[in-house]
Amino acid sequence: MAQKRFVVIGGGPAGHSAATYAARYGADVTLIERDIVGGSAHLRDCVPSKTMIATGSALSFAGHLDELGLANVSTSVDTPHLRQRIGDIEDRLAEVARQMLVSQGVRILSGSGRLLGPNEICADTADGAVELSADVVVLSTGSRPRIPEWAPIDGERILTTRDAYPPAELPEHLVVVGSGVTGVEFVHMFTSLGSRVTLIVSRQQVLPHKDPEAAAVLEQTFSDLGVAMLKGARATSIVRDGDIVDVICSDGRTVRATHALLAIGSIPNSDGLGLENTEVRVDGEGYVEVDHNLCSSVPSIYAAGDLSGKLPLSSVAAMQGRKIVEHAMGLHETRPHRHLDYDKAASAIFTEPEIADVGLAEAEAFATGRKIRVTKVPFGANAKALIEENPRGFVKIVSDPLTGQVLGGSIVGRHAAELISVVALAVSANLRVQDIAESLFVYPSLSEALSEAAE
Repeated sequence: MAQKRFVVIGGGPAGHSAATYAARYGADVTLIERDIVGGSAHLRDCVPSKTMIATGSALSFAGHLDELGLANVSTSVDTPHLRQRIGDIEDRLAEVARQMLVSQGVRILSGSGRLLGPNEICADTADGAVELSADVVVLSTGSRPRIPEWAPIDGERILTTRDAYPPAELPEHLVVVGSGVTGVEFVHMFTSLGSRVTLIVSRQQVLPHKDPEAAAVLEQTFSDLGVAMLKGARATSIVRDGDIVDVICSDGRTVRATHALLAIGSIPNSDGLGLENTEVRVDGEGYVEVDHNLCSSVPSIYAAGDLSGKLPLSSVAAMQGRKIVEHAMGLHETRPHRHLDYDKAASAIFTEPEIADVGLAEAEAFATGRKIRVTKVPFGANAKALIEENPRGFVKIVSDPLTGQVLGGSIVGRHAAELISVVALAVSANLRVQDIAESLFVYPSLSEALSEAAE
């Protein structure tokens, strides 16, 4: 069989995974990336935000060291050092990603890629246009923050998420517009770093698509930290007057602050890709329509990551890149192959406490009338949580009452993003609660709560 030619447009988690995986199986691979190998959304959104959250969490932890028997501990935020640390981490991860591609023989072109046809691509580089032919094209150009017309972003006082890692100065009073995953992470981030924060909540609870009990724990934490929450409020305009920013809501309420930050979702980077030169179908929001193999309406063209309109998680994007290669190279015909089940993807919110979930949610089961068994164990009864002076939160496991099969779960508490992996494995492997209950976990550890919840 002739060597297949892959052209990947976009070097984020999906494109990087597709390029390296295809190269390992003998494909001739060219990756086109216009910004940073590793993905701008990944390295300039996710990594910086989690770095700032780690700093904020350390600062918050230091403020309670007296509860652990320590005294006279003083800390403060060194903004220039924090900014340098973020840059160093970004650079290191980008270099690791680039080295991985080079080691696999992937050709990297710095520039913007666009389709000339179903098998023809043009890379616009600093040295001119480079035309390429490919048997397989992978589109993985990611997304960018959604900016409505009523939000005059200036990068100084009115910010998108990408302007805030960190801003030139820490806000005295920040208004966060958007109470989904990104919004609540920014509330936690800036509150822990010392800013006063107001959160605009368009519905009656934060995280409207998450476990209501988990959202309630987070709301209580925000309230204890002095976060003001305007519920049932929808921002309709933002006005800056010098160093003051007014966020005006549809019900007439106005919040006056020093900074405002928009966290109201993202839009796909599908414009400028030359899709009009092909028969690739996109939906009304600009996402490329794909089947269960991530293949578009044109057999030679695949889409992955945020551009596919599926679950916008780095872990999902990377797995999508791998699955595309398996399908495009026919590997699924010669060995066991499983399609991606997005309902079994674990996700986490890096607030304090952390919130993580996977699989079937309790509220979803009740809404559909499905019979389930729900068991819940609070961390307040866990030795390690008490030792660390952080007993907030719980472990909840959802299972089938007849078979005992683990269907899902949610965790609220310290290290929830790590602990959810046990439940995720159980969901993916169709394990039973008994399998978790009879596992011998370390004592003392937070993971013991998983075993107790499974009993």
